[in-house]
Amino acid sequence: MRFQATALSALTLVLMGTGSIATTTETDTEKTAPKGLIRVPLLKIPDAEFVTSLTSPKPSSLLRGAFDFISVTDTTAITSDGVEGKQDQSIPVKDYANAQYYAEIHIGTPPQKFNMIYDTGSSDLWVPAVKCRHCGFKIIGMGKNKYNAAKSSTHVDDGKAFSIRYGSGAVSGKYEKDTVTLGADITVLDHKFASIHDVGGMGLGYLFGKFDGLVGLGFDSISQAGKTVFSAAVDAGLLEKNMFAFYLGDNAEGELTFGGYDEEKYEGNITWVDLSEKTYWRVNVDGAKIGTKNFGKTDAIVDSGTSLIVGPKKDVNAIAKIIGAKHLITGQYTVDCDKIDDIPDMSWTIDGTVFTVPGKKLVLNTSGMCLLAITGMDFPPPGPKWILGDVFMRQYYSIFDYEGGRIGLALAV
Repeated sequence: MRFQATALSALTLVLMGTGSIATTTETDTEKTAPKGLIRVPLLKIPDAEFVTSLTSPKPSSLLRGAFDFISVTDTTAITSDGVEGKQDQSIPVKDYANAQYYAEIHIGTPPQKFNMIYDTGSSDLWVPAVKCRHCGFKIIGMGKNKYNAAKSSTHVDDGKAFSIRYGSGAVSGKYEKDTVTLGADITVLDHKFASIHDVGGMGLGYLFGKFDGLVGLGFDSISQAGKTVFSAAVDAGLLEKNMFAFYLGDNAEGELTFGGYDEEKYEGNITWVDLSEKTYWRVNVDGAKIGTKNFGKTDAIVDSGTSLIVGPKKDVNAIAKIIGAKHLITGQYTVDCDKIDDIPDMSWTIDGTVFTVPGKKLVLNTSGMCLLAITGMDFPPPGPKWILGDVFMRQYYSIFDYEGGRIGLALAV
């Protein structure tokens, strides 16, 4: 979703691509067959930084999306490895707060590097531009990588204005077109994206965060630019399979794959669930439950860009009461660290299959503070009731089948 977040331990982003640049001339009659894996290591900061950001007197909205869900009607918002002929490649990437993961992309010719959040809860790609306001200062360690159109020989100035409105304010700039490369060699030519001139709307969460911008992995239907970079890669035939999958390590290594999924990252069977709509990665939920408390039929978005689990305020208040959590002035809840083992498991039944998050995994335990990893937020229609963010996705290997319009969930190993 469109939220800010944080997180830093080792994770790996894997991109399955063609090993070649997309064709540009009409005389080219075929594309290079998809080959191999491109692996990108991700890093994340300790949970303590994320917890501090949420519980400070002036929270910096590091919970991306929970405060910034944008209605799809808002027009102002913005495997197989070992295939012959391709070697694995490694590129450094980063993740920010055991709750938010990010990786490199490159834009322009020669390529300019950016650390980006890969976000299934949005559909646009944006990076800060040179002379961007509220984008940090190198002298105090908060500088951002910034796009310099003048230094790219493949840049095309689109010129149209771009704006995404967050709960705390707007992020604005203009559209550009340039070469965008995911990993090392999934290269999309002449892709439309936004260069941001003012990031003040994201507040301190962006200023202190380790990421430069967002790569939206939702559907074209909610892309202000009209097409996501993943969709463009699909159209160009750059992927072996038109899907991607997240494995989020729990204070351990993890992996994101484009073009397929890794059978070694889960155990048991994959449950495939058809999407209720191709906007966000949204599914119908038969029911949610914690302990003996049932919340009835609902719906949810599976969102890599949301740090915690988000639910309706009245339901989250009920959950807090059940487990004896205390409400903070910042809107979060804390629990007694000595009673973590007593917290009941919470589950969501999706297409007849029960997906459970153990009670002790519903808490971020750092520096003597135990923060409930569930927060309450009510979204206006057609917003979701629940957002199953990184806390949920760390338990379940999550496969996003773009072509099939479905999500696959399996118990992560």
